[in-house]
Amino acid sequence: SGILLYGFVAILLGSLLGTLHPETGNRQQKMVSALLLVIALVAIPLRWMHPHGVVLGLPAVQLTRDQVKHVSSMILENERFAREMEHVPGQYEETDGLLAGLEGRDLIMAFIESYGISAIEDERYAPVIRPRLKSMDAELEEAGIHVVTGKLIAPSQGGMSWLGHGSILSGLWLENQLRYDLLLASDRQTLVDDFKAAGYRTTAIVPAITMAWPEGDRFGYDQIYAFHDIKYEGPSLNWVTMPDQFTWSYLEQTVRKESSRPLFAEISLISSHAPWTPILPVIEDWSAIGNGEIFDPFRDAGEAPEDLWRDGDRVREHYALAVGYAIDAMASYAERYLNEHTVLIALGDHQAAPLITGQDASRAVPVHVIARDLEVLTPFLDWGFLPGVLPPSTEEIRQMDAFRDWFVNAYSGKKEERPSP
Repeated sequence: SGILLYGFVAILLGSLLGTLHPETGNRQQKMVSALLLVIALVAIPLRWMHPHGVVLGLPAVQLTRDQVKHVSSMILENERFAREMEHVPGQYEETDGLLAGLEGRDLIMAFIESYGISAIEDERYAPVIRPRLKSMDAELEEAGIHVVTGKLIAPSQGGMSWLGHGSILSGLWLENQLRYDLLLASDRQTLVDDFKAAGYRTTAIVPAITMAWPEGDRFGYDQIYAFHDIKYEGPSLNWVTMPDQFTWSYLEQTVRKESSRPLFAEISLISSHAPWTPILPVIEDWSAIGNGEIFDPFRDAGEAPEDLWRDGDRVREHYALAVGYAIDAMASYAERYLNEHTVLIALGDHQAAPLITGQDASRAVPVHVIARDLEVLTPFLDWGFLPGVLPPSTEEIRQMDAFRDWFVNAYSGKKEERPSP
């Protein structure tokens, strides 16, 4: 019976291979054949083992057919992505006046977890978030700091933040893990390389990374500060390893202390990551933050996640409060520490999950650009951003992968030669 089984599977595989798209070619057929051989010899027997022997029925046939389609799709996606990498600009180190428009200012790019456009536009969250934004606008204006705001489409929703980070950095649309992995496996340069070529020190602050992170080495940052590299002595707060305010403080008190070269810092802010409990206040006295022990009183604060998440309405309420905290912490940092030599870009990494946004929500995220010198923000205004803390209501929204090429060109060259879109 075993011989008959494998003979049947071989015939089935042969017939299915004939259905592959002709664009895949002989090389791809060999790849598919090899994978399907593994499926035939391993996956099917393990999946359909029966006390009286292997049972091969319709589910096995369907599984094999699905695997063929899946592998074929992967091969085609690989080819599409390779073509995109060939046609989308990837190297800018020879660009005249590379990033000269920043005039040596530090550039801080801060990704705020789950800060999507629904936080501003959804009537369930706007009453919490919009007053926070307006308060930020007023406080920064009083401090002589300008804000412009736009929005970008993120490639993911509810998770996989690295797809958004990678799309911004690479200038490629990384809408799935395969594309991200293909980027990592390539030698394509990214925005990190652009800043390095312009003479910047490049840094990633990633407090959620608690294990090895080879992806960071691939992107080529000069320095990476993951959880174990950050001297934080306070408590973890459920999933959140440290509150945003401490991350901001660490940036200022440690990372920015070395000032021999201008800094490009990419920061991941995670206080607005689920489960959204506890909700912290922003500590007014930043000098008291120190090593984070000041957060000890919040070690067991807030409702337990397993209790909170029994009620969807209360989960959504806490989501808004957590994003509100992230905005308040960012605004407080900018008001206190943002000098004339710094530009801050604060944006969402992706929308929250459909539990929060609903099933048909846009994948857009807000993007705030903050600086003391209004002139340095002019390219963003030319790109469609608006003064203030609210994005334009236009339905035509660029994707995150549009950022790199636009940004490098907008801030490079002689002042009179810099393009506007």
